[in-house]
Amino acid sequence: QVQPVESGGGLVQAGGSLRLSCAASGRTFSMYNLGWFRQAPGKEREFVAAIVWSGGSTYYADSVKGRFTISRVNAKNTVYLQMNNLKPEDTAVYFCAAGYRRRVDTGPSGYDYWGQGTQVTVSS
Repeated sequence: QVQPVESGGGLVQAGGSLRLSCAASGRTFSMYNLGWFRQAPGKEREFVAAIVWSGGSTYYADSVKGRFTISRVNAKNTVYLQMNNLKPEDTAVYFCAAGYRRRVDTGPSGYDYWGQGTQVTVSS
């Protein structure tokens, strides 16, 4: 079992950058695929990025491809989301999630443990 805790959100101007971190407790962290999702007011939670347990493969939503980078350091039980060239439409609460699956899932049902979320606000 792992318990993700996100940090690093904040207010940034359009074109700026933020790096989100997600630290997770649990000795089995390295066995989990990890994902970032986001949810804007009045919208459903949507997939942003995911990384396989080994760190060997990454996946991105088309809307963030080329701007966001997901990475993980298993020795630190931490996953990161580097967000560059932020846009106002990136404004949302960002959630970190861990899933124990054979394959990476881009849907929320593929994840078993969720953090509380961190707010990212991009001003125009």
